[in-house]
Amino acid sequence: MDHNRRNREERRNENRRKGARRENNRGIVDRRGAMERRSLNRRLEDKEEKILQDFERIFDDQIEGRNAVLELLESGKDINKIYVTKGEKKGSINKIIAMANENKIIVVEKDKKQMDQIAQTENYQGVIAIVPPFEYVEVEDILKVANERGEDPFLLILDGIEDTHNLGAIIRTAETAGVHGIIIPKRRAASVNSTVSKVACGALEYMKIARVNNISDTIKKLKEKGIWICGTAIDAPNDYFNQTLTGPLAIVIGNEGKGMSNLVKKNCDFFVKIPMKGKVTSLNASVSTGIILYEAIKQREQNQL
Repeated sequence: MDHNRRNREERRNENRRKGARRENNRGIVDRRGAMERRSLNRRLEDKEEKILQDFERIFDDQIEGRNAVLELLESGKDINKIYVTKGEKKGSINKIIAMANENKIIVVEKDKKQMDQIAQTENYQGVIAIVPPFEYVEVEDILKVANERGEDPFLLILDGIEDTHNLGAIIRTAETAGVHGIIIPKRRAASVNSTVSKVACGALEYMKIARVNNISDTIKKLKEKGIWICGTAIDAPNDYFNQTLTGPLAIVIGNEGKGMSNLVKKNCDFFVKIPMKGKVTSLNASVSTGIILYEAIKQREQNQL
């Protein structure tokens, strides 16, 4: 009896020891697994970052669409080469090829499948121009344009516009409105790419754009030069048409969803709003930009009479 009891006790003790070893080994495996997962996640994040950088780089050197490429050719800016879809010789494509030949720009024909692979937009209309990356300017270059025209500085500051279609539409509107230049941030905002160029419909070739590290610091420097800063906010005290928008002026348009950042708000001299009469309480950023810019144009022209 005592012998059997001792055997049972020994077996129980052995089972406990085995269980403890298994738990210990499982902990080691779990820790190793967690370390491997963290390492894998870091590698994936690094890979995603590289893909995004490559994606932006590709976008930075392509202009797509017939109107955009025609405007590019007419602007006289550098073009490395132009791709056209093989057999696509109708309408404005003929004009593009003729202008390219006249300016000694290489034209390469590719079949549609190859063109689809090169294209970064769906509706590239059979033509893609490969160009050097977009050349941003300094804020001083924008102010120089106003000085050369003998006009009060008229600037547009975009505080975090993220949608490339919005950016393209804003550039197009700003160019038609006679804005001297646009200021955008380097981080957390859309940059100039092929989509922006296509939506801008050629306006990009005539609009100076400065890309700055810090919008708030740039605003402070503009104020030191005597430029008034007009912010846009839904809770502003004045409607845009009841506010003076003449003289040296920079209009700030905020992010599509969040509006202007708090730091930028603190540096604005005054604010305007667009009154909303319907149930929808917001407008597309490019539409809002157009409404306020053209009110400024109207006031400036009346001021010259």
